Amino acid sequence: MIEQNAIREIRINPIVPSESVLVATARSMRPRKAEDPAPRDTRKYVDTCPFCAGNEQMTPPTLAAYPNAAGWQARIVENLYPVLDDDGRTGSLVFGLQQAIEGYGRHEVIIDHRDHGIALHEMSEEHLALLFGAYRESMDRIYANDARIRYVLVFKNFGPAAGASIAHTHSQIIAMPVVPENVHNEVTYSRIHYRKHHHCIFCSLIDEALTFDATIYDRTSGKVRRRISVGQYIVERGERFIAIKPFASRYEWEVHILPLRHQSNFMDITEADRGDLARVMRRVMGRLDAVIGGAQYNFFLHARPRGDEYEDCDVSYHWHLEICPRTSIPTGFELGSGLFVSTISPEEAAERLRSVDLNEEHA
Repeated sequence: MIEQNAIREIRINPIVPSESVLVATARSMRPRKAEDPAPRDTRKYVDTCPFCAGNEQMTPPTLAAYPNAAGWQARIVENLYPVLDDDGRTGSLVFGLQQAIEGYGRHEVIIDHRDHGIALHEMSEEHLALLFGAYRESMDRIYANDARIRYVLVFKNFGPAAGASIAHTHSQIIAMPVVPENVHNEVTYSRIHYRKHHHCIFCSLIDEALTFDATIYDRTSGKVRRRISVGQYIVERGERFIAIKPFASRYEWEVHILPLRHQSNFMDITEADRGDLARVMRRVMGRLDAVIGGAQYNFFLHARPRGDEYEDCDVSYHWHLEICPRTSIPTGFELGSGLFVSTISPEEAAERLRSVDLNEEHA
């Protein structure tokens, strides 16, 4: 473990300044309840699992299969218990100060792989590229078929604490008639930054990660307060994508993956993009598995929403994938204040992830 002075500071999210994170490394010494590692069922096939190959009759009809229905490697079906549904009801309800919008939308499941218990870092790069292609085509299909949909969120839950209810590896897609607040905030603040500086803030953060080097001194004593070195927050880099540990990480092992070239819409990715994204994703998940093996996690894609009011965001917004391992249970302070607490500094976490020697199994 890297030796460092204890850090206790509130870090502001540069993308959404209204969000902040408390980094308090000394808190790591206190007794605390951590999330248990997610149970791994490594079997390739489970006869009672509706997502295993050969059990297709146990799920709703296939919406799409890759590369084909007969020998599918990934398959998309409707969610049996949708949080939103396109059952035809539309409109809103207003009574006094209370307002509600009908829960209209779509909820689909992407069965990530034929093998029941395979982990992301165990999948081939070719398969992950296929999976990202399935995400893209599903988003495109949903947007094209329904003008009322404002946002399509792709996400994955792994482990009970992360919301997963079925052990077989799968992702989900939820399409909704509203833009989620966290995405709206990212888009809004990145637009404000662009109007002021004429540059995408995500691109600036990538540039800083690749080039910025600084030493901050105490004005009174002259002692070094902080050193920031080039590449300090970089976890993995490919030809087209980069994985960065956020300076204000909400989760202790949180990692974001972004395209190196400015791109606001995930659906604009090319085949070459998907191949490099798959390589970076696989290596990042391999590093996380090596350092915090079995951790429960969520990941999700944030991309530019649909709508006339977001058309000008092509130049200011940058799509990205956020990986959020769940290694601790939120406390009352975090829930009551909205201020995430991290007991490991993002700098140390990034260094520990970078230092993993990925063998051929993860390479």
